[in-house]
Amino acid sequence: MTILIFKLQNVPDDEAADVRELLAANDIYFYETHAGFWRLGVDGLWLPDDTNLERARELIKTYQAERATSQRKAYEELVEQGQAPTLWQNFLQSPLRFVLLFIAVFFVLTLTLAPFGFMPKF
Repeated sequence: MTILIFKLQNVPDDEAADVRELLAANDIYFYETHAGFWRLGVDGLWLPDDTNLERARELIKTYQAERATSQRKAYEELVEQGQAPTLWQNFLQSPLRFVLLFIAVFFVLTLTLAPFGFMPKF
């Protein structure tokens, strides 16, 4: 039975390439699927059977721990250098997105709290 070992949805390309290389370097046979045009499938890396399942999971777990540490360190360096984007810089980069998200949050809060009498008065 096939086993999903790593989901590729919302994964950066460099991380996906590293995981592919990691599995290939350790002689773990896997195959990749794509969700397709309508996104009804699953983007992922699959093992055809469970013979290498534990080894593959351990390799991926170790890799992700190392990657998290290195990414956190890179972000801290950006913050120290003053190059990490602030909330204001994010707003200036895409103000429409920011405003739409604010409206969406307000709309959801209004719908959620309206039955309890916490309707905002304008």
